[in-house]
Amino acid sequence: MLFGEPPDETALRDVSLRSLAHLGDAVFELYQREREILRTATARALHKNVVLKVNAEHQSALLDKIEAHLSDSEKDLVRRARNLKPAGYRKIDQTVYRRATAFEALVGYLFLTDMKRLEEILSLNP
Repeated sequence: MLFGEPPDETALRDVSLRSLAHLGDAVFELYQREREILRTATARALHKNVVLKVNAEHQSALLDKIEAHLSDSEKDLVRRARNLKPAGYRKIDQTVYRRATAFEALVGYLFLTDMKRLEEILSLNP
């Protein structure tokens, strides 16, 4: 965890999968912005490159790439998050949206519990 001590298991069990996905979305966007900041010269180019990667289609594809590298407990978390009922109507294919939510929940969970493992998982994304 970036600020403070990681939550204990009891506190972590009280965090909803949807909240983990919300956190994971923010963490993944920050990760992509950090990667792009040295590669791009303008804020416009930075934003454009990040938007290409921080979206449901890309996150769903990333989940495909990393699934074989996940532990059983991580796979279980992904499965449970993928099965969440969508919060509302989306213009995107529900399978893609659910897989992206599962990816975000995994990122949020690892951010709170194991930064080293999060770095390993995100490094699988070239």
